[in-house]
Amino acid sequence: MGLIDRLAAKDRGKAARARAAASLYAAAVEQARAPGFYTALGVPDTIDGRFELIVLHVHLVCRRLAAADAGSGAAGAEMAQALFDAMFRDMDRNLREMGVGDPSIPRRIRAMIEAYYGRVKAYDAALAQGGDALVIALARNVYDAGAVPGAGTPPAVARLADYARRAAVALAAQPDLAAGRVAFPPVASAS
Repeated sequence: MGLIDRLAAKDRGKAARARAAASLYAAAVEQARAPGFYTALGVPDTIDGRFELIVLHVHLVCRRLAAADAGSGAAGAEMAQALFDAMFRDMDRNLREMGVGDPSIPRRIRAMIEAYYGRVKAYDAALAQGGDALVIALARNVYDAGAVPGAGTPPAVARLADYARRAAVALAAQPDLAAGRVAFPPVASAS
């Protein structure tokens, strides 16, 4: 295979990965917009609340893609990066549609990226720790509530934590993520 053929194959692979990542991102956004999050689970139906749910869903997918035990190796990490890139291209586009001026967009995107990485660190640590750690992280980030379960924390935060754990388990069982196919579990009804 000549150099031109290798470069063309690399470009086709990159384009296919970008399409699959766009599909994963669209599915994450669609799930994050599920009405049950805002009604039954009391997530604030605000720009920040929506952003937090998109971050949660994208991170859960990226986490699965990049998992060492997923058998996807570098391909999974590359897909996770493509998904991250798709998310922040969309955030840039959304800011522009909302009328944010060009000079402030890089600063705002940088703040969103920092927020994303902060959530990644908190959610990964909480999922690894178990117990109330995820409830605390979600209360602080999604609900902007106190970080002590039961002390000013919305009761629905435990149900959101349960959903996030179920989503992580469901994603771990899905073999077609790199192909751009993902299925999230249903949002739990109010209890």
